[in-house]
Amino acid sequence: MSSPTELDSIQLNFSQNDLLLLNLALALIMYGVALDLRFEDFKYLAKNPKAFFLGVFSQFILLPFLTWALISIIQPPPSVALGMFLVAACPGGNVSNFLSSYAKGNAALSVSLTGFSTLFSIISTPLNFALWAGLYGPTSTLLQEISLDIENVFMTVGLILGIPLILGILTRTFASKWAERFKKILQPLSLLIFAAFIVLAFAGNFDIFLQYIGKIFLWVFAHNLVALGAGFLTAKSFKLPLPDVKTLTIETGIQNSGLGLVLIFTYFEGLGGMAVITALWGIWHLISGITIASIWKSKT
Repeated sequence: MSSPTELDSIQLNFSQNDLLLLNLALALIMYGVALDLRFEDFKYLAKNPKAFFLGVFSQFILLPFLTWALISIIQPPPSVALGMFLVAACPGGNVSNFLSSYAKGNAALSVSLTGFSTLFSIISTPLNFALWAGLYGPTSTLLQEISLDIENVFMTVGLILGIPLILGILTRTFASKWAERFKKILQPLSLLIFAAFIVLAFAGNFDIFLQYIGKIFLWVFAHNLVALGAGFLTAKSFKLPLPDVKTLTIETGIQNSGLGLVLIFTYFEGLGGMAVITALWGIWHLISGITIASIWKSKT
């Protein structure tokens, strides 16, 4: 099944205006997330290095490796595999802090990991994606055909994630009253804005999603299960307390698929398999995350 399929050749319809809206929306989401962060929050990492480094290991090393292993086993179409590698290379999703708090996890650890992973993703997302996609034959060939410029990916991730994050932290640190006001407006809107990502991806391509959603859902389900399992098993293997187990599971299982969509429509011209699986990831990881958080809420 690793040979080219019809799904690999599909190009989803997405205008430059739609892409601009996606970029602005993602930057706004990241600014809203950063309003919960202060530079002092990163001191938590120095005081609690074990959980932090395990979180970094789970998200940036273990998940991409397990994604490569899963793809090698199930051998999806190359464009789908490329989308899975991209999702695994993205930082944690914007709702991970909310879900971790709702599940009564370690809120300080969650916020610290979100801040670090988003800043670190300026480097890690392009490198991890290029590394693991290059190690799998079908996606390596596809990358060569596309001629992806990794330096441009660095710039894009930095602009739409790094700058809003730093501005949000600065607002929180030096204008905390305004940060509280902005937060009450922006953070509840994050889910709605993210839903707009998916609506835009579906608009004008609904027939394509309907045609392939059955097959792709199984791949998304398996991949998300691997991501959640990576965080859970990492935390349990090193005997972290339950709140930290909850947080690492959620932080690893909730990925910023919105960033993935932006990169797909910017550099891959809406490549069908990539866009479909990334958009469906954006829906499913919210469902799985809310379900797990609800179950864990009563377990302390």
